[in-house]
Amino acid sequence: MLESWTVGRRLAVGFAVVTLLTIVASFAGIVALRLVVADKDAVITVDWERRLAVEEMRVKREQRAKAVRSYLITKHDKFAKEIIKYRDEMISAETRLRDSSVSPDERKLIDVVIRANADMQAAWDALVAERKSGVPLESMIDVFEKNQDYVKALNDALSALATWEDKHLQANSQGASAASAKAQWALGILALLAASLAGTISWRLSRNLVQRVGRVIQDVQSSSAELQAAATQQSSSSQQLAATTSEVSTTMRELLATSRQIAESAQRVVQIAQETGAAARAGDSTGQRANQSIVAIREQVDVIVGHMLDLGRKSQQIGSMLDLINELAEQTNILSINATIEAAGAGEHGKRFAVVADEVRRLADRVAGSSREIRKLVEEIQEASNTTVMATEDGRKAVDAGGKQFTDVLSSFEKIGQRVGVTTEAAREIELSTKQQSTAVEQVNVAINNVAQAAKETESSTGQTLATAAQLATVSERLARLIRHREEL
Repeated sequence: MLESWTVGRRLAVGFAVVTLLTIVASFAGIVALRLVVADKDAVITVDWERRLAVEEMRVKREQRAKAVRSYLITKHDKFAKEIIKYRDEMISAETRLRDSSVSPDERKLIDVVIRANADMQAAWDALVAERKSGVPLESMIDVFEKNQDYVKALNDALSALATWEDKHLQANSQGASAASAKAQWALGILALLAASLAGTISWRLSRNLVQRVGRVIQDVQSSSAELQAAATQQSSSSQQLAATTSEVSTTMRELLATSRQIAESAQRVVQIAQETGAAARAGDSTGQRANQSIVAIREQVDVIVGHMLDLGRKSQQIGSMLDLINELAEQTNILSINATIEAAGAGEHGKRFAVVADEVRRLADRVAGSSREIRKLVEEIQEASNTTVMATEDGRKAVDAGGKQFTDVLSSFEKIGQRVGVTTEAAREIELSTKQQSTAVEQVNVAINNVAQAAKETESSTGQTLATAAQLATVSERLARLIRHREEL
């Protein structure tokens, strides 16, 4: 069946097969690229958002703890409302994170966080209720210290969840990188197979054509002797035709070189465009989320610092008031001693007054003791306030580090701009190559016109070749069968 095919049909089939292989390889490349991009987007948009959600829960926990301490000290309704607000926001964050959990292990860790948060909230609600009912602050210190175990349990649960999210994020990143490497290997193998098959088809077509043309050439050679006389007369036209053919060959080589330049430039444009698109999407998404998170954290740190400084000032005011109370207690004690002495001098009539003076002295001693205890508590509050300020300074440093990372993100956008510039330059090269190709095509047209002119000049010698036309009829018929269907295809 293949032996009966014409040259045009064989070339058309070979070109169709090579084109099909190219389409298959391109489609596979596009599919692999989309899969890799989807994996990377999932790591950036989903996993990082879950990690940030855990940090948001930490912040809400700290804000709620601050509101509880503030209410216990001041009994201000504003702080009670803040407790309810931060409690609801914490529960909402827990619910969203659990509803979107990706594995049973993560759900278990989230459930531990939920239980620890519920225990801590119940303990704090009890403290707030006691304080609201009028229980003195100094009598609630021990209970407040015991409740720190609930705080530690919640912090440990959040740390465990954050560690799991970090490992999950790292695993997904490694999986996306592995998928990218596999896609590259698959594309390389597919391209190698396509090139091998295309080379095999080209070799088979070339071999078959050489064999068939060789047989035709042998037949033509048997008739070439009879055309020598006419060849002498046509030598001048043949020389001109040869020169024109040389020009055509040179122009075609230029056209081929220009086509190769276009192919290389186009490949560069495609590669750079893909890199630019991926970098732009990743940079934009990461930059926006990072910027929002950094701004929110910085604002919260500033608020915490302001409250701690205010707490320190109020603690100093309390210390001043305690000094006044101690002074009044000492004066009262002195007065009670004097009253006791006077009562003793009054004899039987001063006994009742002595009892009252003794009770006043005892009350003054109790006031002095309570004042010392309050001073001790104030000193502890000041120490805790200083510790909190130092911790917030560490938080500020962490925020500054986040700002530096955001600067790195902006640097990525600058690199994207540079790559876009390279893409523009490649596009200009393509435009220049296209113009050169157009010029080469015009030169081919001129050369073809010269060939046509030479063909007209050979018409004067066609009479001498009529005698040999009969002998070449068989050869012409065989050649006609080879190219008969070329124009039809």
